[in-house]
Amino acid sequence: MTNPLITPAPSITRRSLIAGMGMATAAAAMPAWAQGRSVGGHHGDGIIRAGFDEVGGEVIDLAVGAGQQIVQGRSSHAIAVNGSVPGPLIRLREGQNVRLNVTNHLSEDTSIHWHGVLVPFHMDGVPGISFPGIRPGQTFSYEFPVRQAGTYWYHSHSGLQEQQGHYGPLIIEPANAEPVAYDRDYVLLLSDFTTHHPHFIMDRLRKGEGYFSRQLTTWTDDYPLSGEDRRMWARMRMMPTDIMDVSAPTYTFLANGRGPDEGMEFLFKPGERVRLRIINGAAQSFFNLRIPGLPMTVIAADGQNVKPVEVDEFQMGTAEIYDVIVEPGAADAYAIVAESMDRSGMALAMLASRPGARAAVPALRDPPVLDMGDMGMNHDMSGSGGHSEHGGGDSDDGGMSGMGGMKMRDTSLLPPDVKIGPGIDMVSMSPVDKMGDPGLGLRDVSHRVLNYRMLEALEPNADTREPSRLLELHLTGNMERYMWSFDGRMFSAVSDVPIRFAWNERVRVKLVNDTMMAHPIHLHGMFFELVNGQSAAHQPRKNIVIVQPGASAQFDLTANEPGDWAFHCHLLYHMHGGMMQTVSVVGPEQAA
Repeated sequence: MTNPLITPAPSITRRSLIAGMGMATAAAAMPAWAQGRSVGGHHGDGIIRAGFDEVGGEVIDLAVGAGQQIVQGRSSHAIAVNGSVPGPLIRLREGQNVRLNVTNHLSEDTSIHWHGVLVPFHMDGVPGISFPGIRPGQTFSYEFPVRQAGTYWYHSHSGLQEQQGHYGPLIIEPANAEPVAYDRDYVLLLSDFTTHHPHFIMDRLRKGEGYFSRQLTTWTDDYPLSGEDRRMWARMRMMPTDIMDVSAPTYTFLANGRGPDEGMEFLFKPGERVRLRIINGAAQSFFNLRIPGLPMTVIAADGQNVKPVEVDEFQMGTAEIYDVIVEPGAADAYAIVAESMDRSGMALAMLASRPGARAAVPALRDPPVLDMGDMGMNHDMSGSGGHSEHGGGDSDDGGMSGMGGMKMRDTSLLPPDVKIGPGIDMVSMSPVDKMGDPGLGLRDVSHRVLNYRMLEALEPNADTREPSRLLELHLTGNMERYMWSFDGRMFSAVSDVPIRFAWNERVRVKLVNDTMMAHPIHLHGMFFELVNGQSAAHQPRKNIVIVQPGASAQFDLTANEPGDWAFHCHLLYHMHGGMMQTVSVVGPEQAA
């Protein structure tokens, strides 16, 4: 018997439901929620469905409402778009115009940001930067021409609603033929579910950053740490296992709105080429994704085509997107394993040759631990046993201790633009470029793992000019106080002082991570090209870059989208804690 609370797992193909969407006859045949009504009305008393349906056309109605989300028997107040978590798959076509009417049935303001989609800045959906937000009971119409193709997603940019289920996938079909052939097309949207209210999580993180971590070091643990290592970490009052701020069991990791025990599956026939559009729609989680026994060919990153590269695993920062092609063989099923970076849990789906077919699920691997490289140690030094001439032992920096290459409050290492204050509790002494780093926990595995240096743009970049200037920004934080910032300044202090770019200016941006955590940094409104060793014409275009702990990363940017744009860490609680700025691009009429 079908569970009325959970819809069957979707089997989305390139043509499913697209014909006729937006026509009056199709709208009349849609369920009530797809015509713009909220689940649970204004009172939040309905049951939110897991999974998503599909909408499309030139006019699309979306309703944001509250209800109860049930995951593996646990219930939580949640926010849904058109009655489901994730919200409906929006399918558009390059070259069309679209109007998305978003009605707010919540008792608080809401918004939708079209992540990675090129839109006029006043349609970008960021309250306080590009528009005022959508008041309760109001409808806001987003209108824009569709100027690109690829895999994207959408989510709230109001408060912490993204954590509560306010997100969904978005696919834009190309005007011309796809550069790769495939037989089936599926969306896999990963996320993190919790029964806690997100403001409760934020409050506890500010009172103690380790509150939600279950992988702390103790005298009896079996982490591969020597006594000397433990003493050094203790002097710093830090944990080498401080990988993710929130982990399982606080989080249950979801695949298309379903927990690992809820049977998410994608059907295939042996020999078919299957396209998986994998979106990390989590609020706060990195995932390491693999399909044991089945290689994956990466064909796109953040919606932009790349030259195909075959790998066995890759790390996804929050909000990153990878499209892959897989060719299942004769096995009945293959497990799609999205293990959280700290290896406390996983999201799970199955590639199945028939309904109900299942593959063996690997056990969680041992949790990774931070090392000297993650502390910004001087990588040119050898035989130091984790010490440099600057690190280890007690220091004279106000009674705070240093370790390896990361020093607590050794602010003499910072450039003059960085504001020194209580928002900075550590500084990377010798940050190095880590474009070739596959990510925490994946550096010593025996199989092939993707890193940014392996990505190469399929189509040549339009602008290959040498950058005219270098802009260096430091990612800064205070873990104990849970304060996050750019250059030591939280967003509340710089919201009216944007980073300014001249019209059509070509800039190289260098991000230096002075913290012990990886940050997925996202720029709204524009794509940038990663400086990853490829030629300027083939540097991969992205809108998210992971900056590894104690490391640096660079990208080239052409400032050709006028307006004010958000620039932030996509870890939701880091953004909410201050790691956000506004980028302002002067329009061509102002530059003339």
